[in-house]
Amino acid sequence: MKKIAVLIGCLIVSILLVIVEPMLFHMPSQTVDAAQTIQASILEQKVVGVLNQSHPIHKIYQNGNLLGILTDQSKLNSHLSDVYREKYKADFPNSEVSLSEDIYIVDEESFNQFEDIDSKILSYLDEHEMYALKVTAVEFSNEQGKYAEIYVKNSKLYESAMQSFLSLFVSPSELEQLNFNGTTAPLKTFGSRALSVTIRQTITLKDAYASPSKILKTEGEVLEYLEYGDNKEREYYTVQKYDTVGGVGARTNGLSAEQIMNINRDKISSVDQVLSEGEQLCITYFTSPIDVVVKKERLQKEPIFFKIVYSLDNTIRVGQYLKKQQGVDGSKNVMYEEQWINGVLVEGKEISSIDTLQPIDEVMLVGSMQVPGVGTGTFRFPVENAIISNGWLGYYGHQGLDFQNQYNRWDKVYASDRGVVVENSYHPISGYYLVIDHNNGWRTYYGHMRVPSPIPVGTAVDKGDVIGDIGQTGKAYGPHVHFYIEDYQGNKYDGCNGFFDCTGIIRGNHIPGRGRAEANLTSGANQ
Repeated sequence: MKKIAVLIGCLIVSILLVIVEPMLFHMPSQTVDAAQTIQASILEQKVVGVLNQSHPIHKIYQNGNLLGILTDQSKLNSHLSDVYREKYKADFPNSEVSLSEDIYIVDEESFNQFEDIDSKILSYLDEHEMYALKVTAVEFSNEQGKYAEIYVKNSKLYESAMQSFLSLFVSPSELEQLNFNGTTAPLKTFGSRALSVTIRQTITLKDAYASPSKILKTEGEVLEYLEYGDNKEREYYTVQKYDTVGGVGARTNGLSAEQIMNINRDKISSVDQVLSEGEQLCITYFTSPIDVVVKKERLQKEPIFFKIVYSLDNTIRVGQYLKKQQGVDGSKNVMYEEQWINGVLVEGKEISSIDTLQPIDEVMLVGSMQVPGVGTGTFRFPVENAIISNGWLGYYGHQGLDFQNQYNRWDKVYASDRGVVVENSYHPISGYYLVIDHNNGWRTYYGHMRVPSPIPVGTAVDKGDVIGDIGQTGKAYGPHVHFYIEDYQGNKYDGCNGFFDCTGIIRGNHIPGRGRAEANLTSGANQ
C-alpha cells in the first residue's frame, strides 16, 4: 500500500509540473486588460500593459506638473525642427527652436507600457506655443550683481541700438572718432567736444533660449528699453500757440531744448523747429537702466567785467559824481571739463583760461567814498557761469531771460549795474523778486529768488554786489533768475539785444526781442 501511495503522489506532482508551472513562470509579456489612467498628468494617458523588464520613458513636465509621457523622443526632435522651419526661420535666421523654460523632460525607467499620445503632446506644445528660440541674452550688472536681463534677436541688433542710444549724447562723428582713435579733434573754436564715453555698469552678451514673446525683435524695441528700461509711464504736453522747443522744456520738467528734441526725435529734428499748436510731445525724460557717462571739454568766450575805480575830488559835492573814464569790458576764453550722465550735466570745472581782451577800468570822480546810486549804463550777467535756459519769448508771453549758473544751480544773484533797490517783495508767479532803479532811465528785474533778498528798499548797490540767491519760488521750473531790463515807461527789453554780449553763451530757444537800438531813449537813459 505504501508503494501505491508513493506512486500516486509522484503522479500528482508530475501533473502539477506539466499544467501549473507554465501558468506560474511563463505568463504572457503583456496584460492588455490591466489598463490604468495616470490621474496626475495634464493630458489623459493610460497604462496599456506591464512588462517583465523595465524600459526608459520620457516624462514631460510643465511648471512642475506632468504633461504626459513621450513614447518616441525622436518625434519631438523632428517636430522642433519643423516648427522652426515653418514658423520662426523667416524672422529668426541662424537660430533654432527648443522647449520653453516652463517645459522640461525627465528620463526614467518603468515596467509600465503607456498609451501613445505623442501627437497630443506635440499639439499641446503648439497650441500653447511652449517653445524657445536661440537668441542673444543681454545681462546688466553692477557691484551687487545682475539686476536686469533682456533677450534680443541677435547681437548685431543690440549693438546697433546701443550706437543709436549713445548718439543721443555724443555726435555720430565724435562717436566714430572715439571708437577708432580713442580721442576727438582738439577744439579750434567755441563749442564742445567729447573726451570719452563710458558705461558705468557691466553689459554681457551670451547665447540663450527665450520664448518668442520675451524677445525684442526690432532696433526700436531695444532702443526704447535702453532709454526707459521697464518704465512704461509717459507724460505728455500739448503744444500751445507760440511755444518753442526750449520753452516747452522750461515750463514742464525743466528740460533743455536738446532733451525735448531727443525724447521726441520722431517729431522734432532741430531745437529751432517751429512747433504745431495742439501737437502732443513727450516730456518724460530717460529712465535708462544704464548710465552713459560722457566727459566733455568746452571752450567758451566769457566777459571780464571792468572794475569801477572811485577817486575823491574836492571840487565835486558830496553825493555827486563825474565819469572821468568810461569802463570797457574785456573778454577771455575759458576751457571747462564737464561730466554728463545720460545727457544731463552733473559736474563742471574750469581747467584753463586765456585773456583775449583786457578790460579798461571805469574811473569815477566822487564827492565821497559812498558808492553812488546812478548806473553806468552798461550791464553784466546777473549770475556767474551764465547759461540761458529759456530765452526771450521762449514761450508765449515770456518777456525776459532765464539765467542759470551751469555749475552751481543755487549760487548767488548779482546786481547787473549800480543803482538803488526800489522793490523787494513776493509775487505768486515771480516768487521773491527785486527791482533796482539805476537812476538813468533803466531798471532791472530779478525774479524767483530762493529767499527774500537781504537788501532793504532804498539801499544803494554797486554793479556786481550780491543781492540774493538763485531759486525757484513762485511759478518756476527749476532754479533760475528771471531777468529783464525795463525803461521808465514800463517797456521790457532783451538784455542780449544790445545791452550785454551773449556771444558763446549756452542758451535755449531765443527769439530776439526789443533791444537797446529800439528804445526811444531820453537823455537821462543815455547817462
